[in-house]
Amino acid sequence: MTPAAATARQYGRLAAPDVAAGLGAGSVLCLPIGSVEQHGPHLPLNTDTVIAEQFTTRLVERYGDHHDLWALPAIPYGLSLEHIWSPGTVSLRVASFMSLLDAVVGGYVRSTPARTLLIVNGHGGNRGVLEAALYELQERYALAACVIHPSSLSAFRSEGELPEIHAGHRETSLMLALAPEDVHLDRLPVDFSADGERRGEIDRLVLDRGATWPWNSGDSAIGACGVIGGDPRAASPDVGHAIVESALDSAAGVLTQLLPHRPQWPAFVRSSHGPHPC
Repeated sequence: MTPAAATARQYGRLAAPDVAAGLGAGSVLCLPIGSVEQHGPHLPLNTDTVIAEQFTTRLVERYGDHHDLWALPAIPYGLSLEHIWSPGTVSLRVASFMSLLDAVVGGYVRSTPARTLLIVNGHGGNRGVLEAALYELQERYALAACVIHPSSLSAFRSEGELPEIHAGHRETSLMLALAPEDVHLDRLPVDFSADGERRGEIDRLVLDRGATWPWNSGDSAIGACGVIGGDPRAASPDVGHAIVESALDSAAGVLTQLLPHRPQWPAFVRSSHGPHPC
């Protein structure tokens, strides 16, 4: 990626008159959202924000001209209460997250003609609230909107004894590809172990779709050193690049479905949300 390509279509680099000249009703605003939370002793607190920002930059670089995409400045905070036990973690509450997101999106609606929003989410803990937020944002601002989760969007899968939840083999590989200077594998203790026997508790506490629990990444039953997943020391930048490229390929279909116009509400909804005529 050339320096020019990496900075093109970056909303924050525009001057005020450029907004009216460069953006239209069909423009797609790409909003990265991350977190500030522990990622083991080897990854930085802003890992999720780095992944969201870097993926957004690459998405805009690949598809920006065709779909009129614009990369917005990232929201660097998310819902991280599962990591609040650790020094460095800063978490919003659900109400403050929703208020911040509403204020940011509302600001773009007021100050630009764009009415299409693509949120690029780098933190798994944001997923649930973003799913609910989409309905409110769509209704309040008449937006076409969706959320993509780059790692989940990728079809690339690496086999391991443990599911990749947090700061393990997969996420470390992503950071080795995107920000290798911030990865410090030598800080993992020599006796670190990604024990396969933790899988049962990970499945029960984190992945079970039948029951939801307020799990804690400091719980030794599901992780070690705040890592829940495969051994980060086996990570590689090649795996990280493969994840990113696969996610970028998959994003083409998402962008095709994300039509650049306001939702077409039925007449009875447009008229003060009256009762259904049937």
